[in-house]
Amino acid sequence: MEQKAQTSKGAIARRTLHYYWLVTRQRLGAFVLGIVATIGFIGLLTYANTYVMGLIVDQVQTGPVAPDQVWDVFGGYIIALILVNVFGQACSKLQDYAVFKLEINGSYNLARLCFDTLSNQSMTFHTNRFGGSLVTQTTKFMTSYSLLVENFLMSILPTIIAIICTVSILAPAVPAYVAILFVLLVAYVAVAYFMYRKILPLASKAAAKSNKLSGVLSDAVTNIMAVKTYGREDHERALFTAADQETAQAESVNMRATLKRGVMTSSMIVLMMSVVTIFIAGGNAWFGISAGMLVMMFTYTYNLTMRFNMINSMLQRLNKIFGDASEMTQVLDEPTLVADAKGALPLKVDNGAITIEDLGFAYTDSGSGTPVFKHLDLEIPAGQRIGLVGQSGSGKTTLTKLLLRLSDVQEGRILVDGQDISTHTQQSLRRQVAYVPQEALLFHRTIAENIAYGKPDATQQEIEEAARLANAYEFIEELPNGFQTLVGERGIKLSGGQRQRVAIARAILADAPILVLDEATSALDSESEAAVQDALKTLMRGRTSIVVAHRLSTVASLDRIVVLRDGVIVEDGTHEELLRRSGEYASLWNRQTGAFLE
Repeated sequence: MEQKAQTSKGAIARRTLHYYWLVTRQRLGAFVLGIVATIGFIGLLTYANTYVMGLIVDQVQTGPVAPDQVWDVFGGYIIALILVNVFGQACSKLQDYAVFKLEINGSYNLARLCFDTLSNQSMTFHTNRFGGSLVTQTTKFMTSYSLLVENFLMSILPTIIAIICTVSILAPAVPAYVAILFVLLVAYVAVAYFMYRKILPLASKAAAKSNKLSGVLSDAVTNIMAVKTYGREDHERALFTAADQETAQAESVNMRATLKRGVMTSSMIVLMMSVVTIFIAGGNAWFGISAGMLVMMFTYTYNLTMRFNMINSMLQRLNKIFGDASEMTQVLDEPTLVADAKGALPLKVDNGAITIEDLGFAYTDSGSGTPVFKHLDLEIPAGQRIGLVGQSGSGKTTLTKLLLRLSDVQEGRILVDGQDISTHTQQSLRRQVAYVPQEALLFHRTIAENIAYGKPDATQQEIEEAARLANAYEFIEELPNGFQTLVGERGIKLSGGQRQRVAIARAILADAPILVLDEATSALDSESEAAVQDALKTLMRGRTSIVVAHRLSTVASLDRIVVLRDGVIVEDGTHEELLRRSGEYASLWNRQTGAFLE
């Protein structure tokens, strides 16, 4: 089981690298520049510098040099050192430039990738996740890319270059020493990698707990009114504390494993330095190694051990990078539940006639798979206003979601003006449908921006006219900043009736041929409902309208009423016709109007 979990984490890490490479190759020139600059930076400043100094030491060892002969003897070395440092520093700055370019490009493109993925996912996907957690995962995914670029160009690649330079320079002069050093290095890498494989799942688990903690915090803050009005601060604090403790525990387990790995790898570093100390002390006596070569041996090995000593922190950073990125990687890999067909064309709607043929649908995310609709047929002529009524769970709202393709039908089809909506793009479909839900969907932007959301190029005059038709103009003008008033998150600064009228003004301005009202007045007081009802009459005029309502007075004046029960149409007709039949609609009507008391 543990091996399977590690394999899974490894697969996720490979998928993370896949997404990171997609954005890196867009700036391939900067990536190659970073590699070349790093090679030059490490090769020149660390190895060429020391190599020239070793030659100077050997030259000094040959005998004293007269003062007037210093330039003649050492002039070439001095010029070489100056050039090495000039070009080495230039490579250092080019490395910085390449890292900045990659990070800026990566952050921009990864943010867009995550946004596109999240915005194109189905409502089923979003209803099963914390919005705050998704934001946190996106941020960590972007940050992890920047850390990975820095880790590769400033830690991993320099370590590889250090190994190659050390072996290639020292091997011809002291092969026995290099052979022993090489064996120790291979053993070090093997131990470090084995420990890394062990710790990767722990880092991913710690990151998942951290994301869960963000989700719990976001959920409590988003619903702070419910928390306060029910006096449940202690309960939410207990939930947050439990999630916080789980995060701290996961981080502690990860920390202990990391420290254990650090002790093992540090012990091997001590062994390497012991070997080099012995060779430095006896190298000249035993093997006739020159003083300059001894300087190079010590400096190169010391630099290499310092690099390897940082492998512990380097792998720790890799663990955190892939752990933090893992959840968003899984989100990016998740198939889109509602996707446009290949080559899907825009939907063109002239009249707005809706035909539902042999519709079958069941929610599968709950695991029950109980059918909501089975062989449902419904015809809505262009311009007709129909009401959908029935008990909770009868399928009213689900039908509107299928029309909007927030979920896809599993059997049958839905046609708009004779066109199968599943073969056309989702955006073009939704732009032909004005949707007003029970809770108005407002952004933390100005009232003008919210009204114009369905028509971004609308003029101020068009925005104000839509507000008048929605009975919203008067209250908007009374606000301190009028149409430029910020409404707060989800429109919290406005009352329910005001939010709803802003949403209706948005639908009026969108001027779509099809209108869907999903319990648009059920949460309003009588005065607000009257104002909204007047606005809705204006909005429905000349449009194919579907009104979902529990409050039957909302649909009584419509052209037609469809009664659903368990996903089946049990009655269909006008308000008067259905009352005369004394069926389910009449029973619902009598209960709401109090007639059952007589």
